[in-house]
This record gives sequence, structure tokens and C-alpha cells, in this order.
Amino acid sequence: MDAPRTPEEALRFFQALNPSGIKLGLERVKDALAALDHPERDYPALHVAGTNGKGSTCAFVARALEASGHRVGLYTSPHLVRVNERIRVAGEDIPDDVFGQRILEVLERYPSALADPMTYFEFGTVVALWHFSRERVDVAVLETGLGGRLDATSAANPVVTCVTPVSFDHMEYLGHTLRDIAGEKAGIFKPGVPVVLSRQDPEAMDALLRRAEQLGVPVRVEGRDFGLEVHDDGRLAYRGLGWSLGDLTLALRGPYQRQNAAVALACLETLQARGVAVTPQAARVGLATARWPGRLEEVASHPPVVVDGAHNPAGVAVLLEALDALYAGRPLHLVFGVVADKDRGPMMRALLPRATSVHLTPLDTPRSLAPERYTDEARALCSRVVAHASLEDALAGARVDADGSPEGWVLCTGSLFLVGAVKRLVAGNLGAMQQRQ
Repeated sequence: MDAPRTPEEALRFFQALNPSGIKLGLERVKDALAALDHPERDYPALHVAGTNGKGSTCAFVARALEASGHRVGLYTSPHLVRVNERIRVAGEDIPDDVFGQRILEVLERYPSALADPMTYFEFGTVVALWHFSRERVDVAVLETGLGGRLDATSAANPVVTCVTPVSFDHMEYLGHTLRDIAGEKAGIFKPGVPVVLSRQDPEAMDALLRRAEQLGVPVRVEGRDFGLEVHDDGRLAYRGLGWSLGDLTLALRGPYQRQNAAVALACLETLQARGVAVTPQAARVGLATARWPGRLEEVASHPPVVVDGAHNPAGVAVLLEALDALYAGRPLHLVFGVVADKDRGPMMRALLPRATSVHLTPLDTPRSLAPERYTDEARALCSRVVAHASLEDALAGARVDADGSPEGWVLCTGSLFLVGAVKRLVAGNLGAMQQRQ
């Protein structure tokens, strides 16, 4: 493969890597980081694994650290609209010109990435860790990809690790029991590095605690060592090992964000004990001002259009709890799309009976499951199901249906690919309207 010579060519090189390619293992990433003189050692990091809630937890923590005056690097995945979203410093996406330049710098120091290309996620992780070093961040917040033990981010050098709720997802890579999946997530644990754990299914918790005990690392468990309390009047209070915070406000919607906020606060307390200065007041600001797109995000009104990245049964369960709190009694018109390798049955059985109408859509990925492949399944769960040839048609159909029912609204869910596509589509429509005006 020819070496890119300009930042623009470097970005095209990165985009040409297979976004769906997965190679579990750390050898290539470790080799690349060694060639870069180990940039991951230049700053302390929080490393977060889990099945659901990782991104929101990272967003809460990063914003609180910024409120404490730190220059923060945040690495998350996947992106919704632009790949630049994955790599953020001081709350800003990495600019195209800087992104391209960082890719050139990595390839110059590690030319093996040209002869034996890394995966999209591996290479993006290396670029992020390098960029954070070049930008002299004070602290980094790193979200794993699909696993933990063999995830590219596990080559990092954290001072605190965390596992959010573990459930069934990516079973073809992580195992078919919660014990196996949790064991893979526990692969981010490192000797001497404290662990923060959310509440878990007992089988998952047993695997996580067993691994922590093997390594002899201190563990903080939600419900035992920390937690968020909800008072009768709805006020939120946090009780941890050191902090006691009342009258908390969460910027992110949905009851499930309370757990993510509690875990984030425990991570911040633990970071403080590990030498990363953060104040309870900054933590309060972080919870109240964090942003995390694609989670119960209202992207249009008249009728309301809400996008949510739930893409596994556990994610759908907490989504439905949130809908009961926010949209109770209002007719739901669902835009639904899934990738072929997801366990769609449990998601559909939970979501579709709640809907007044269902609009199935293809996704803009080779992994998309064609709507006609599961239309009959959907019609067994909802009386009005329409299979569409495009997302534009599906969204338009759902909005027409919602306009025709009092207080009707549209929910787009089933895949993060769908969330990103809806956001691009809505933004494009708004831009066109502004140009016409």
C-alpha cells in the first residue's frame, strides 16, 4: 500500500480500512505504541468497559474533569455522524487537518501499518493515544470497543478501571454466557489499579469479582460502596466512600442515567484518590452539563423525533423504562433497523407491541438486515408494519402516522448506524429549509 503524503490522503487511508473488521489481540497495537515511544504512558487514564452505559459514564466523567480545570482526552466508539467524534480534546472533536497529520505521524513512525494494515478500530485507537500525548492532555477517558481483554484500548495505561452493566452482545466474540462475557470485560483489570463496578447480574458480578480477587485489586461496588439515592420528591443524592452530594441534576435523560451518574461519581472519587485532582463541585457541574448524543435525544419536533442507540435486549429494557417515564400514554411510531448479526427477537418482542405503527428500514452498512427478511416477524407483534426501501421513506412514513394521532411521536432505534443516519438526515433537511428561507 502506498504511503499517504498529505493529511487529506491520510484521512482517505484511514477511511479505507474496514470499519467492520475485528481482530482480537493486542500485538499490533502494542508494537505500534512501542514504535511511538509509548504515548499512552504520558497521562493517567480511566478505562471503561461494559455492554451498556459506557459512553454516558465516560461523558459524565470527562465533563466533570473539564470542570475541574483539566485538559481531557476522550476516546469513544462508534461515532454517529463523523469519525472525528471518537477523538476529543477539551470537549472538541479532532479537526480534519489535525486528524490527517496525526495519521501521517503514526505511519512515519510505524510503517508496518502500511504493509500489514491494522483494523479500523486498532489504528484509530493508536492515533487517539498518540494525539492525546501530542496535545499534552492531563487525563484521558477511554471507552473499550466490544470487549476488554483483547480490545485495542487495553494496551493503555489506566490508573482506574470501570465496568458498567454487562449483558448479552457480541456473543460470537465474547462467549455465550454472562460469566464468559464478564470475564472478557474483566480483562481490562490490571494489578494495582482499583476497579469500579456497577450493579450486575449475579453471574456477571461473580466473574468480575473473581478476576479482581485474582489480581488483588481494590474494588468499589455500586450498592455496597456507593450509590445514587432518589428521594420521594425526585431529588437525587450521591453517597460514596468520601463524597456526599445532594440535589444533583442530570443533563442526560432517562432513569437509567442515574446508574451511569453514580458509577461516574465513584470513578471520579477514585481518580481523586489516585492523584487526579477533581472536586465534588466540579463533579456536580459535570453531571448537570454533560452531553452524549444519540441517547434519548430529540432531534426534531412537530412531531417529536427521538433517537436512541439501544441495540441489544438490555439496552431496549432500560429504554422502555425511560419511555414510560417520559412519554407515557402517547402513541409511539417506531422506525426500526438492525444489523444482521444482532439478536433482534428479544428487542422486537419488547418494542413492537408498544408501537402504534412500525416502519422497518435498511441501514447504511454491509451488515444491514433487509426489512423484507423480518417483516412477517414484525407483523406478528404490531398490527401496522411497513417495510421501506430507504430510511428517508421510513422516517417520512412514521412522521405522517405520528401527525395523524394526537400527541404522536417517533422513536428511531435498533442500531447506532440508524441513529447516526437519522441525525444526518434531519440536519440535512434543516439545512435545506434554512437555505430556502
